[in-house]
Amino acid sequence: MNLEVALWQWSNAVQISSVLMIAVFFAVLRRSMPRAETRWWVYAWSANFVALAVTMVFWYLRSQSGGATLPAALSVLVRVLYIGPKTLFLLLLLRGTWTLRGRMPQLLQSPYLEIALVVFTVLGCILSSTSVDRLGMVETAAIMATLGTASIALGAHPEPGFTWLQVGFAARGLLALLEFIGYAMNAAPGWRLPFALPAQVGTFLAVHSSFDTGAEWLIALGCVFATLDRTQRQLQQSNTELLAVQEDLRRLIDRDPLTALSNRRALPEVFRAVQPLGATLVFFDLDGFKRINDERGHSAGDECLKRFATALLDSFRPQDAVVRYGGDEFLVVASGLTRASVQERIDRLRSVLLAVPRGEMAIPFSYGVSELAAGGQPDAALRAADEAMYRRKPEGVAIA
Repeated sequence: MNLEVALWQWSNAVQISSVLMIAVFFAVLRRSMPRAETRWWVYAWSANFVALAVTMVFWYLRSQSGGATLPAALSVLVRVLYIGPKTLFLLLLLRGTWTLRGRMPQLLQSPYLEIALVVFTVLGCILSSTSVDRLGMVETAAIMATLGTASIALGAHPEPGFTWLQVGFAARGLLALLEFIGYAMNAAPGWRLPFALPAQVGTFLAVHSSFDTGAEWLIALGCVFATLDRTQRQLQQSNTELLAVQEDLRRLIDRDPLTALSNRRALPEVFRAVQPLGATLVFFDLDGFKRINDERGHSAGDECLKRFATALLDSFRPQDAVVRYGGDEFLVVASGLTRASVQERIDRLRSVLLAVPRGEMAIPFSYGVSELAAGGQPDAALRAADEAMYRRKPEGVAIA
């Protein structure tokens, strides 16, 4: 018996030290990674430490009294301080796990969960009042039921990153089953398994805390792996969303808000696309636009720009880049069009903008055309189109 007590004290000391390290680890992890589930896991492992520390206090008091039974009040207090925190450890462990999964079962959110914990603690104290073995049966049954069920639930609805946590729950639940059988055989000496001798059962119960330590580390590592996996996935999702937002912002920046055309910020990308094969550049400038603003107001000028942009889009192909270059200047970059086809589109544009119903404003314009050769310099072609446009610019301005 003395050897079994010494083995039990040794294995329990190992487990207490291990649980304390796990609790400190999660407290540190909580500071560097303040996620909701890590808070629950800090509370869980702290509760587990309290429960195990109570067992050490119990055996110390027993040894001080020479193995005599503790006073009734002290015995009840020890059982309450063991069963309560140990069961709380299980509930908080599961609370953290399902918080991480993002789908909390109704049972773990029940407002009556605290009441159920108190009721289970009271019933456990009553059922275990006659022996330590019965106390072991009560708590191993709780561990077996909660962690075994949790392992099955994780397996039924698998998610990436939770495999090791499921394995840890299953291992601890299986150990709890073996411990329950051992305690049951001690509590009922007349019932024995054929292959289990009393000495073997006693030795197993004396050292089972060291086995529990391994399973609990597996659970702790499973918690870490699941948290890291979920954090990585959330970061990847956030990065994807951020890139999408950046792309939307880029499109907004590259878009003229008045005409909805691309602005000159989009030109580098346009030229990169057409440079390998070459393109025709057409530079447009509205004639007398300043007089429109001065005499009819800026709202009339804005309407004029929008009408010109719409007509420009209608005159060229969908694949042609139509850009508001700035102010009343526009640029079309068309790849694969002949000079005759470009001129035909310009003539059609002019007829649309000048042949307007009485009372509406005609929009005269000047234009210049240049060619961007395959592999040529876009800046030189753009400058040539601009210069050609100014050569066509009339000295006088006609406004309908």
